[in-house]
Amino acid sequence: MTRPGSRANVAPAHVPRKSLGQHFLIDKNIVHKIVRLAELQPGDTVLEIGPGRGILTEALLDSSGLVVAVELDAVLCAHLRAMLGHRSNFRLIEGDALTFEYAQVPSPFLVVANLPYSVSTPLLFRLLEERRRIGRLVLMLQEEVVSRLAATPGGKDYGALSIAAQFYCEVRQAFRVPPTCFRPKPQVGSAVVVLTPLPKPRVSVADEAFFFRVVRAGFAHRRKALPNSLRDEGFEGAPTAAALERAGLDPLRRAETLSVEEFAALVDGLMGLP
Repeated sequence: MTRPGSRANVAPAHVPRKSLGQHFLIDKNIVHKIVRLAELQPGDTVLEIGPGRGILTEALLDSSGLVVAVELDAVLCAHLRAMLGHRSNFRLIEGDALTFEYAQVPSPFLVVANLPYSVSTPLLFRLLEERRRIGRLVLMLQEEVVSRLAATPGGKDYGALSIAAQFYCEVRQAFRVPPTCFRPKPQVGSAVVVLTPLPKPRVSVADEAFFFRVVRAGFAHRRKALPNSLRDEGFEGAPTAAALERAGLDPLRRAETLSVEEFAALVDGLMGLP
């Protein structure tokens, strides 16, 4: 006789869905490394997005106070309920993490997850919106996305995502994860990154929404000089030229060469601030 929640009661084998970017972690050594990075304490609340078949979830349940797992796939939810439903510190929410109400999770909480690769970038922006409630994020992502998060000005990986992450967080690349650690094997490399939200943004700007509007406009045509890229996104030429001069920025520079601080100076100039 098997106890409730034992592996004998799990749902039938699940076929990974390409449409949801499902690549399931199978290497327990990688799981242990992720949990160590998270530095969990017995009373911590953890949010896991896309728990999949639950290999990381089990380890999180053993190391923290409460694990809230958000899973979109109904078949996987049935599997997780059968496998982990007996655990008193497990809470499963069937739904989309992009529209999930994060206020449902007791704060502060940590995010530890192998994010679905198909929606990793919009999920990252969504999580950054919730940063005030998050103590730390330990995330497995496509290696190229981790490179973008940590990129410095001047490189091909540097863009709006780099600036958003570094504006709000300390970014630390942790380790690479080869495709052999997943089933099915992804066609790309993976990596784990640690994001630690800052007490306040890295630089002070008068209007954060306007700051990111300018950043997005600058990178919308990244091969163009800033005045041309901004003009193509609706910014008038004369104010842009004056703002660049006020910020001490060469008008021939492209967005990919500007640091977070230089973008802040440009935005101040566009707003007419000294």
